[in-house]
Amino acid sequence: MNLFFALSTSTEGSQQNPWTMVLIMGAMFAVMYFVMIRPQRKRQKEEQAMRDNIEIGDEITTIGGIMGRVVTVKEDSIVIETGADRSKLKLARWCVSVNNTANEKLQAERDAKAAEQEKARGTKSEGKKKGKDKKD
Repeated sequence: MNLFFALSTSTEGSQQNPWTMVLIMGAMFAVMYFVMIRPQRKRQKEEQAMRDNIEIGDEITTIGGIMGRVVTVKEDSIVIETGADRSKLKLARWCVSVNNTANEKLQAERDAKAAEQEKARGTKSEGKKKGKDKKD
């Protein structure tokens, strides 16, 4: 009898508000969204934009590791040339992994911007040095 009474009082005292569970589940979903789902969608959009912006003459690498230069671009497929014998392969757009030409252009732009910033810093520091020289 005492055991039954002890069990019934312990369950009665530990009942929680039902809204607490809803808030916990909502918080878990929000964390999962911001940690997993949102970054994945962002990557997918970037990949799709890269595939949509493929032009004739771009150097690409496929998911399978085949590298070549784009010869023809169609709505859902591309034709690339590979190797010294200029073999042509028709591929689906979704199999393009990397657009090497776009990456090289992006890296060149970053390098030019960094050089410009470095030059601007150099000009500022030279102006300070000249000002100090004039005071002496």
